[in-house]
Order: sequence, then C-alpha cells, then structure tokens
Amino acid sequence: QVHLVESGGGLVQAGDSLRLSCAASGSIFGLNAMGWYRQAPGKQRELVATITIGGTTTYADSVKGRFTISRDNAKNTVYLQMNSLKPEDTAVYYCYCRVWLPEYWGQGTQVTVSS
Repeated sequence: QVHLVESGGGLVQAGDSLRLSCAASGSIFGLNAMGWYRQAPGKQRELVATITIGGTTTYADSVKGRFTISRDNAKNTVYLQMNSLKPEDTAVYYCYCRVWLPEYWGQGTQVTVSS
C-alpha cells in the first residue's frame, strides 16, 4: 500500500501565497513521478505540476511563473509553492505519485482564494 498525506491548504486572499506538502509512505520502492492535480467545483480534474525523481518539471500554462514544484527524495515528499494566488486557483488539490507504473492519490486539500 502507498499512502499520501497532504497538508498546507487553506483560505487566503488574492495575491497571497500557500505551500502544499505531500509525503509518500508505505510500499514506495520504485517511486518516480510525483505531482499535483486540482479539481474545481463543476470542472474536471486537471494537471497543476509534476516532477520526476530526476527533477524534471511540468506545469500547467495557467500556473507557470506563479507556482513552483519541488521534492525532497530523502523524505519522499513533494511541495507546491503557490504565489500570486488568484480566485480561479480555488480547488481541491490532489497529490499523486507513481510507483513503477501504478498511480496513487491523496485525499485532497482545499485551497480557497478570495477576491
């Protein structure tokens, strides 16, 4: 079993910053990609950012220049630094990871940005 524990969500105002964290534990030998997706009410889940074990990153166009993904391989933890938050960033943010081929998901953490 793979367990993902997310933290760092909350309610902020537009322009503020938040940092999300997600720690992976359990049967994680072979852990490779980690990242974040989000789902706003009435919308499909969408990619926010991913990072491979080697540090290669991918970002959604909507967050480029504002969000930064990073990871600590020793701690099996991925971070998402979110700056200049906008109301349209409001969503449940889900951590995910890939162990060999299967993907695993966290429970999600709510991020709400007020205008």
